Amino acid sequence: MPTKPSSGHKRAVNLTLNEYVVSEAKNYTNNLSATVEELLAVYVVQQQAHRQGRQQQADACADHWNAVNEKIGSFADEHSTL
Repeated sequence: MPTKPSSGHKRAVNLTLNEYVVSEAKNYTNNLSATVEELLAVYVVQQQAHRQGRQQQADACADHWNAVNEKIGSFADEHSTL
């Protein structure tokens, strides 16, 4: 399940951002760091949800193929030399 990143310890990081975008963003926020952190937190949660969805799809696909294999066997079974 996707989780919201905790509001734990802060640390300084270096970011390279477009000057124009930063200048324009300052018209809308007086705390650029908090705004970027909030947007990045939303991005992280979205990516976690996306990854979880992909994993669920892969699990469902594997379950389906395992059921097919149990029901009719594998094409490779006819060619096995073991």
